[in-house]
Amino acid sequence: MRLVLIGPPGAGKGTQAAALSERLGVPHISTGDLFRDHVTRGTPLGRDAKRYLDSGDLVPDHVTAGMVRDRLAHPDARHGFLLDGFPRTVPQARELAALLGATGSALDAVLEFAAPEEVVVARLLGRGRPDDTEDVVRHRQQVYEQQTAPLLAHYAALLLTGRAVGAVEDITARAVRALSEAERRAG
Repeated sequence: MRLVLIGPPGAGKGTQAAALSERLGVPHISTGDLFRDHVTRGTPLGRDAKRYLDSGDLVPDHVTAGMVRDRLAHPDARHGFLLDGFPRTVPQARELAALLGATGSALDAVLEFAAPEEVVVARLLGRGRPDDTEDVVRHRQQVYEQQTAPLLAHYAALLLTGRAVGAVEDITARAVRALSEAERRAG
């Protein structure tokens, strides 16, 4: 299965991606992990990304897409993957479609983890990270809403929404059920 995970900061995408990756037998590909890996290894893409990260700017789409393209070329991603953190915008979604189209494949589904803002804000504040002040956390939520609303509309035909509230195992079970139902409808 080729799957994109979407959800606000604090929705538990990383936790769910790990569980779903294991259940589905496909790699979890996180753009955050890709950035760290490329920067650590000093690849040309990593050096490009580091310049932006060090100045506090967003890494441009072409750099992020290059890292994703590189990772999707690995043999373990040939038959499926879970993308977490890419795409974040409609132009990135178009870039992903072009990347996949070049190999004759396409996304199977886009899984949104939805949670009320107060729930995700409380989760993030509970992590105890020094940069997770309430103002910063709420700003991240606003940025997510602004960037993601168009992305959800773009993926309307592939979109599955799951409630990201409750026990981790319950959220995973709901996600697996939604994916199984979508697969049955498509197959």
